[in-house]
Amino acid sequence: MRKYRVNVNGTAYEVEIEEITGAVPSPAAAAPAPAAAAPAPTAAAGSENITSPMPGTILSVNVTKGQAVKKGQVLMVLEAMKMENEIMCPRDGTIVSVDAVKGAAVETGALLCVLG
Repeated sequence: MRKYRVNVNGTAYEVEIEEITGAVPSPAAAAPAPAAAAPAPTAAAGSENITSPMPGTILSVNVTKGQAVKKGQVLMVLEAMKMENEIMCPRDGTIVSVDAVKGAAVETGALLCVLG
């Protein structure tokens, strides 16, 4: 059992995931898996990827590359299911890159920006 801490819109959740090993794959599992979406690039040491918590449309981008940001500051606003969701900064830092633009449609896990 492994424990992970997940941060969603400034709220921390602790989850446990059990790794199952030695299981015999079923015939359905033996079929080739569909191609997965490309994972977001990994953040450099000391930086943190800020990703979309759900699919939606970017309504506003409130930061620029090189900008200093504070914990709790609104980085972007994401519209999902007709609700505006503020993407908040998890810690103090500097924006290394901005990877989303206003009006863009994003999927869950899409890279929005990198915090250094």
